[in-house]
This record gives sequence, structure tokens and C-alpha cells, in this order.
Amino acid sequence: MERERRYSEMTETELKQEIAQLKEKARKAEQLGIVNEFAVMERKAVMAQAYLLDPADFVPGEIYAVEGAPGTYFKIDYLKGVFAWGYRLNGSGKEEALPISLLK
Repeated sequence: MERERRYSEMTETELKQEIAQLKEKARKAEQLGIVNEFAVMERKAVMAQAYLLDPADFVPGEIYAVEGAPGTYFKIDYLKGVFAWGYRLNGSGKEEALPISLLK
């Protein structure tokens, strides 16, 4: 049995192929009305996209819009791997982590 490779172990080309496959699976799940599977595939694609970005491009203390959430902004306190830790402005004030691919 072949173990699944981590996104951090994949090349850029492999990540792009994985993202395309996940988006296709998500599209099929959406067409079939399988909401849970659609959400899982979308989230996996977002995670894979985070590994295509350079965490150094995201600056602690800066505020970024959150992809897919109009009017929602996120202030980064620190970065750990491909996750930005901080809090949403006008949110609960609780610290949370977002994949950097969700920040723009």
C-alpha cells in the first residue's frame, strides 16, 4: 500500500496536478449534491495551494482580506509553516490559523 505524500514533499508540478484533481473531485461532488465531500475537497485544494506560496511574502502585523469572505480581514501575528496565526478584525478576537492561500 502506497502512503499518501505530504504536500510539503511534492514538487510544484505535482502540487498543481493535485489541485486540479481535487477541484475536479469537488466539482463532481457538488454536482451529485454531496456537500461534505465537496467541502473536504475544496479545503484540501486550499491547503495544497498554500504550499505553492512563499510564507515570506506575508508580513506579521499586516492585515489581509480573507479569500471567499467579502468584508472579512485577518491580522497576522506570526507565521508557522504555511499557516498565518492571528485574528479576524471585527471577529471574536480568538486566535486562529488560516492557510496563507486564503489571504489576499
